[in-house]
Amino acid sequence: MMKITVNFDIRQLLLKETFSIAYGNYDRREALLIELSCLNFKGYGECVGIDYYQINLQDFVLKLKEIQPLLERQSIVHPEEFFRTISAMNLHLFLLSALDCAYWDLFGKLENKSFIELNRLPSENLAESSITISVGNSEDQIRKMEESSWNKFKVKCKGLNKDHIRKLLELNRNIALDSNASFTEEDCIWLQENSEIQKFTYIEQPRPVDQYAILKKEGFANWMADEDCRNIDSLEKLIPYYKSINIKLMKCGGLTPALEMIRKGKELGYKIMIGCMTESTVGISAGCALAGLTDFADLDGASLISNDYASGNHVENGTIILSGKPGLGIALK
Repeated sequence: MMKITVNFDIRQLLLKETFSIAYGNYDRREALLIELSCLNFKGYGECVGIDYYQINLQDFVLKLKEIQPLLERQSIVHPEEFFRTISAMNLHLFLLSALDCAYWDLFGKLENKSFIELNRLPSENLAESSITISVGNSEDQIRKMEESSWNKFKVKCKGLNKDHIRKLLELNRNIALDSNASFTEEDCIWLQENSEIQKFTYIEQPRPVDQYAILKKEGFANWMADEDCRNIDSLEKLIPYYKSINIKLMKCGGLTPALEMIRKGKELGYKIMIGCMTESTVGISAGCALAGLTDFADLDGASLISNDYASGNHVENGTIILSGKPGLGIALK
């Protein structure tokens, strides 16, 4: 009977430039890389340490050491059955995601089929990814967009500056806003009552978690839930407030629950984005595999780091390129 071997280590991701958002400024991230192997095949998954999610990767390492014997007694089963097994282990969603993605990568390589083939997903007409423009003054943000070879931009805000908003609207560019929960209720009222605001592709997570009652989905702003959209159980209660949802693999627990969330979100009438955090191509490759199901993509994580340590599905100037290789197509450099 084929068994799994588990390896893991923490790696440093170095950003090309300081990443500034409402939550803080960052020059690096820590990533926990998980390798699941069987026979001569290796599958990879990843999660990153995010302070505003209160993630400590050392806690995950201790948990992995605890469950490693259980995982290594696991025989090869379908990924949905593997997910049911690890879901019963009381794991943080970030760690659950890394294991789920690593197993999909391994299983596909063992079956010699890509994740897209295994799930019969669309692989053409993929959503084009945005690239993030960090918090800064409007002149610096506009300069970065003008110098970029990307077509779609997600502009980070720290609070609302109406003059800044007007300058962005004058650009005639494909721009979304992400406040990282830094807008006031008054800001949100102004935005959703201003017809010009519908020029922005979407406005992401305007208010702190669970403080969305002021939002009206029928207004001019395409409000998109990020931290408010935590799992499939969040979707129904957000309907009166949000038009769109941002699904991130680490946030929801991996590819298996993300597929379920996308299907449910579509049934409820949401526009769907597949998003990311600051990740290497290990994480981005998994997200890219879902882009054929979504209306928007924000998969620039690996494009923001200078020491990417993997190859696979990836993004070039916003275009999502699928490798077509088995599993998630991930290989370490």
